[in-house]
Amino acid sequence: MIVPETQIRIAEAGDDDVLAALDRAAWSPLHAVLPAPTEPYEPFFDARHLPEDYLVAEVAGEVVGYLRLVPPTSLAATAHVRQIQGLVVAESARGRGVARALLRAAAERARAEGARRITLRVLGHNTPARALYASEGFAVEGVLPGELLIDGEYVDDVLMGRSLLT
Repeated sequence: MIVPETQIRIAEAGDDDVLAALDRAAWSPLHAVLPAPTEPYEPFFDARHLPEDYLVAEVAGEVVGYLRLVPPTSLAATAHVRQIQGLVVAESARGRGVARALLRAAAERARAEGARRITLRVLGHNTPARALYASEGFAVEGVLPGELLIDGEYVDDVLMGRSLLT
């Protein structure tokens, strides 16, 4: 069930610090392919990670999550696809429909941009995320077995996607 007070908006440059702090607090080998962040911290936004690429979830005026939605490549051949390249929800807001609200907003935004498909990659051992994505219509479209070495374990990279035409 989606929490009624969850508001989704496009990120602004001023969200840099709060999104960076959320990203650091939510880091886990369950979903992260990069090592845990260490000081000095990099800015959240940079030339490749622009504010307009992010949807931000707020509950009662507090930022509790974000989703990054971008074209998968710069090729014209993939212009009809959008890819989710990051979804984070604060521990305090988990189980309250925030991730689901972000996924639905991403699908709406992708459709508005003319996309016909939406895709993502998820770690094979991230069972909660995989279940959420499946419940939102994403299907496994490929698996790269043992593709990633995370925290000393080889982990599958699972490719998921769905049509935006229905």
